[in-house]
Amino acid sequence: MKGIRLIRGLLLFAALFLLAIPHAGADGGKVYHVPLENEVERGLYEFLNRSFSEAEKAGAETIILEINTPGGFVDAAGRIAKLMDETKLDTIAYINRDALSAGAFLALHADEIYMHPNGRIGAAQVIDQSGNAADDKANSAWLASMKAAAESSDRNPEYALAMADADIDLPQYRAKKGKLLTLSADEALKVGYSEGTVASFGELLETAGLEGTEVIKINETFSEKLARFITNPVVVPILLSIAGLGLVVELYSPGFGIPGSMGAGALLLFFYGHLVAGLAGYESLLLFLAGVGLLIAELFVPGGILGILGGVAMVAGIILAGADPAWMAVSVITALVITILGMVIMMKFFGKRLHLLNRIVLRDATDSESGYVSSPSRLELIGRTARTVTPLRPSGTAELDGEYLDVVSEGRFIGKDQNVKITKVEGSRIVVREASDK
Repeated sequence: MKGIRLIRGLLLFAALFLLAIPHAGADGGKVYHVPLENEVERGLYEFLNRSFSEAEKAGAETIILEINTPGGFVDAAGRIAKLMDETKLDTIAYINRDALSAGAFLALHADEIYMHPNGRIGAAQVIDQSGNAADDKANSAWLASMKAAAESSDRNPEYALAMADADIDLPQYRAKKGKLLTLSADEALKVGYSEGTVASFGELLETAGLEGTEVIKINETFSEKLARFITNPVVVPILLSIAGLGLVVELYSPGFGIPGSMGAGALLLFFYGHLVAGLAGYESLLLFLAGVGLLIAELFVPGGILGILGGVAMVAGIILAGADPAWMAVSVITALVITILGMVIMMKFFGKRLHLLNRIVLRDATDSESGYVSSPSRLELIGRTARTVTPLRPSGTAELDGEYLDVVSEGRFIGKDQNVKITKVEGSRIVVREASDK
């Protein structure tokens, strides 16, 4: 009997132990679910940085990046990859549709990759700002980054290189020489670029052994979404152009109205977005405001030096607000060209004048048409004969009907008491010649 009881006790203990295992897994940790969507750019880094920090502070064990991106910018992808490499959390990339270009690069930095049945990963050739393939130097650096990304998660780097280099020949995956490699979910699983294919996030948790864990989803705030939009390299030159055109149109309009408000608003949005995204510090905003102050001071202090310094300070403040000074310089130049064209159109085709200059520049003409004269015009004297009172060398005095006139000869000396004929009157200048001259 004692033996039977002992066996029953052991079986009961074993059953309780087995039941306790999944229960312990359910309460054993937290999983943070973070979307990595749309373009990979500088604003996305700040959102992911906040997400990783919150997950680490909350004691989470795993962070899942749900990826659906067409790619983006190399510098932003590099910062995000560094963030993923340095975190103590386990990272899982769930490719829910597309991880292309920079998205593929980021997925390869995750500890594990899972894909939706319709997911794709690849097409990661580096592109420059104008949309063309980058030069050899940039392309070589990107290939090295893709290779290192694959090796960091113990994956065959050949496929990562084929995603970025069209010279690698993999015809069995539709990537013969001249084509970039893009893997489907089944192909990625076959070559070891995926740990599994799952149709939903819930299936992902089950497949990855995370079922029953507390899932905390992090979403972008309105400020972060706005900052991502504003700091997009395509939006920045548009925003600066709106600011420039708005302020220029305001200069040609009396008072301060809609164009000026649009220009000032565009500048505020520009700095707001870059401050929220963590790309700009307050020093860039203060430098810009100092430039505005110098331009205002130029209206009251002649010389032009303050105006030049003000313009330089404003441009420097805008360039320093961005993560890439070269691209910011291109954006500023683009906005300046558009603004200058706007000024030319305003003056050439609409005949507008700067109303601001009316306050500091005298535009009234003191001509005879406006009723201004410096002395009475004596045109009625032309043709009449006067008599010199003094010699004309060539100027002197002549008398006409008892009136003494200041006259000047046409160039020759004329003696005293000679008859002279008035030939021209130009304001107060009366020109004469000897009356005997024909």
